[in-house]
Amino acid sequence: MNLVDRIDALLPQTQCTRCGYDGCRPYAQALADDLTAINRCPPGGAQGIEALAALLGRALIPLDPDCGSEADAGVAFIDQNACIGCARCLLPCPVDAIIGSQRYLHTVLECDCNGCELCLASCPVDCIVMRPRASGAGAPTAAENRARYERHRTRTQRSAHERAALLAERKRAVPTPDEPRSQ
Repeated sequence: MNLVDRIDALLPQTQCTRCGYDGCRPYAQALADDLTAINRCPPGGAQGIEALAALLGRALIPLDPDCGSEADAGVAFIDQNACIGCARCLLPCPVDAIIGSQRYLHTVLECDCNGCELCLASCPVDCIVMRPRASGAGAPTAAENRARYERHRTRTQRSAHERAALLAERKRAVPTPDEPRSQ
């Protein structure tokens, strides 16, 4: 296992981007390249910083407050009375914890929500808020987050590929101005 893999294995896999990188893997790469500090992952908290310091042989430093706090963000909640069914919250969720479709109400699968908060900014009517997890309900593990993120990434890449193929096919089907139209 290379250094980036070992660093990535220590991260919580929330893909929250609070560290300033597009996800846990890019942050792990930046750490391996010694381009960033070990204290930029709020979901990992002090325990994560300690593990990164031990692995990388760096000094232990407190969480960077510019990245957020160590407190559990909780779980996303969608106010059903305010949701307009725009579906803008679906794509930013890195673990597909929000279900719904265009013009229908959306809901959050609380057991899958990793608390990344990426859905908040996407909502044009501010109907998504973070709430504490139900008593006794723990946040998903890093392994669960990673598996859901990989499924999300695979699905979105497949969808983008299918869309590009469909657009290319449509483009080929439209005659250019010099070509005669078939009747």
